[in-house]
Amino acid sequence: MSNPLLAARGLVKAHGSTPALRGASVELRAGEILAVTGASGSGKSTLLHCLAGIVRPDEGAVVYGGERLDQLPENRLSELRRTEFGVVFQFGQLIPELTALDNVALPLLLAGTSRKAAQERAGEWLERFGVRGQEESRPGELSGGQAQRVSLARALVTGPKAVFADEPTGALDSLAGEQVMTALTHTARESGTAVLLITHDAQVAAYADREVSLRDGVVIAAGHLPSGADTSAEVTR
Repeated sequence: MSNPLLAARGLVKAHGSTPALRGASVELRAGEILAVTGASGSGKSTLLHCLAGIVRPDEGAVVYGGERLDQLPENRLSELRRTEFGVVFQFGQLIPELTALDNVALPLLLAGTSRKAAQERAGEWLERFGVRGQEESRPGELSGGQAQRVSLARALVTGPKAVFADEPTGALDSLAGEQVMTALTHTARESGTAVLLITHDAQVAAYADREVSLRDGVVIAAGHLPSGADTSAEVTR
């Protein structure tokens, strides 16, 4: 089996005096969709933030492309988040003052793409996610499902190698959630983008190629493996 695109080993992270991760280990392979499941408070979002280079673990290592993310300077982490990582949060976190088109174009503009080229590419991605015609709408004028699809377009517009989606359907009704997940998984598979999907919803996790579960900050189980497969490689060592 090829080396993982991204690997976390023995991550420990506390928020103040409250432990969030207690030695979690996980791997994300190129082109796969990996669901990380668990109850609220199990450490799922903290794990995502560590893997995406948003926060640094207190202990352990996060390795991406031969680099230790947990040891990189902030300017290098920011560069990776602009170019090779995409992040989608539960409530989208679109910039309310910008139109849908400008929200999607923003990562390209920050990377130095001309405004015309960035907006053209952003429009193409809005169309891919089924929100063409909403280019001039601001986030407050979009439905929840539309806003989340705009967030997905923003996360994928730079052609990242990995997308980190934190409860992307958590604020949506079942129909909108299904539309968002269908759009995300179809586009990720088409582009070969790896996706780390945080969810507590079994129906959302079912879209993934593989599933790992967290309990009290530790990876305890793996799923979506062939019958009789050895799951020891997925359990924290």
